[in-house]
Amino acid sequence: MFDKERWNEILEALNANKLRTGLTAFGVFWGIFILVALLALTNGLKNGVMSDFGGFATNSLFMWTQGTSKPYKGLPKGRWFNYKLDDVAAIKREVPNLKYVSPRNQLGGYRGNNNVIRGTKTAAFQIYGDYPEYINQQPLDILQGRFISYSDINEKRKICVIGTGVVKALYDKDEEALGTYIKINGVNFMVVGTFENGNSQGNREEEANTIYIPFTTFGQAFNRGDRVGWMAITAVDDVPITSIKQQIFDLMKSRHKVHPEDHRAIGHSDLAEEFAQMQGLFSILAFVGYFVGALVLMSGIIGINNIMLIVVKERTKEIGIRRALGASPWMIKGQILHESLILTIISGMLGVSFAAFFIWALNAILDNVGPTENFANPSVGMQVVFTALIILTVSGLAAGFIPANRATKMKPVDALRIE
Repeated sequence: MFDKERWNEILEALNANKLRTGLTAFGVFWGIFILVALLALTNGLKNGVMSDFGGFATNSLFMWTQGTSKPYKGLPKGRWFNYKLDDVAAIKREVPNLKYVSPRNQLGGYRGNNNVIRGTKTAAFQIYGDYPEYINQQPLDILQGRFISYSDINEKRKICVIGTGVVKALYDKDEEALGTYIKINGVNFMVVGTFENGNSQGNREEEANTIYIPFTTFGQAFNRGDRVGWMAITAVDDVPITSIKQQIFDLMKSRHKVHPEDHRAIGHSDLAEEFAQMQGLFSILAFVGYFVGALVLMSGIIGINNIMLIVVKERTKEIGIRRALGASPWMIKGQILHESLILTIISGMLGVSFAAFFIWALNAILDNVGPTENFANPSVGMQVVFTALIILTVSGLAAGFIPANRATKMKPVDALRIE
């Protein structure tokens, strides 16, 4: 129940020495602020780094060829070889638990020489030859039109899907892109779709300056035939690609007469492994955030503990009078614990509020500056606020426990004798 007299006593005790109370409360305020701010900054770093995966299915790997490092079956060291479409079919046929196997080819780069023309406008873009399932591995927001289809693959249609950066570079404002033609390395392609990748942060500019065309059309138009530059391979959800990638490597080595122990001939990037490493790293950083914040908070709690000891000593005679008038030890103990708890929670909630303002201001600055590489959307979940509240409650009780015990151990007669 609400006890007005007790609350008046608590407020009177806290106001008795405002400077001392303020400095003591600041320790808890600063500790909880550091805790929440560190966790928000850790999440911001995590969001930024994870955005480098660009929304790509993380249970995936990229695989390409490199020069061999060992001679094998009469073939020399340093030999180069190429994947073919037959290799893609073999992987699908012989390696279980794979969801997608997408062959890919690439031409140019958005920072390279101009390779795309429309009217009097020219620019350099990344050109990818892909299959329709690639959009399931790298989700894209189709703004207009459509993505590549198997009809495009089978009929080798000269169509393309272009990013927002391509639209901005080659078209006037509000000009319709669908149905128009662009020339890629001298070959005309009709635009059937435009896209953006809303999941990406750090490499958004690169993706916006990208053009997708059918893989078969790429091979025919740019004399690649059935050669495959690299593959994007995704495993089914419950089977890590890391656990089956060696089967894929062994199959490719046997098909291309590569020594079984040649670890250099097949290059790869295992997104599942990298993602797991990043998750582990940020779990450690979150632990460090909790640990450092807890240490700073502990210093504030120790300060409250010391101040409450001083308060108990200053109020020794008052406690003796209350005991003489019939106050039970639990009433005295409850009063001290109540004061400690209120001081801790109020200062801690102010710290949480200030941390929330800090996070809001940081996000506002990032919104104005634009996407920042390796850092995005610093934030904390409600579970952090609830955790902070639990920490504050436990800490407040702990800070008042020793002073409360000391207050109840005093004999009324001895307390009344103190001047």
